[in-house]
Parts: sequence; C-alpha cells; structure tokens
Amino acid sequence: MSTREKLEEDLLLAEDTVKQSEIVLFNDEVNTFDHVIATLIAVCEHSPEQAEQCSLIVHYNGKCTVKTGALDDLKPRCSSLLQAGLSAEIV
Repeated sequence: MSTREKLEEDLLLAEDTVKQSEIVLFNDEVNTFDHVIATLIAVCEHSPEQAEQCSLIVHYNGKCTVKTGALDDLKPRCSSLLQAGLSAEIV
C-alpha cells in the first residue's frame, strides 16, 4: 500500500467517525407557513425553495430534518428555532 493510499484510507475513516446530528422540526397548529419559511431561511440558511419544501413536509408528515451537521453548530440554531416559537429538537 502506497503512502497516498494509506492517507486516503485514513481520511475516509476519519470522515466516517464524525458524528452527524440533525435538527428535526415538528408540526404545530400555531405558526404560519410564512413564519416557518422565514425562520428556516434566517436560522438554517435555507434557500426560499428549500424552506418552503421543508415547511410542506413538516405540515404533511409531522416532522422534517431541516439541518444536519456537528452538534456544536446545531445547538445555537436549534435554540434560535425554539426562541422563534417553532418545535424542534436535535437527534
């Protein structure tokens, strides 16, 4: 095995061990579509189209993963969603 192959293998292993968490947004009967969409754009950096799609998925399925990543990045985002009155949790 060459040094390059070994380095690539180590990099792939490191990528596999990074723990990805998710913010899951839940449906409620309180918030409007416009509020949910605007909040997802501001907090999760969604495009308008992506935010609209997530809001529809939440509405019809009851929940939707709206952001994945490292836990340190997701904690403040989830807090902002909660402060905006949305129902969300990190899983």
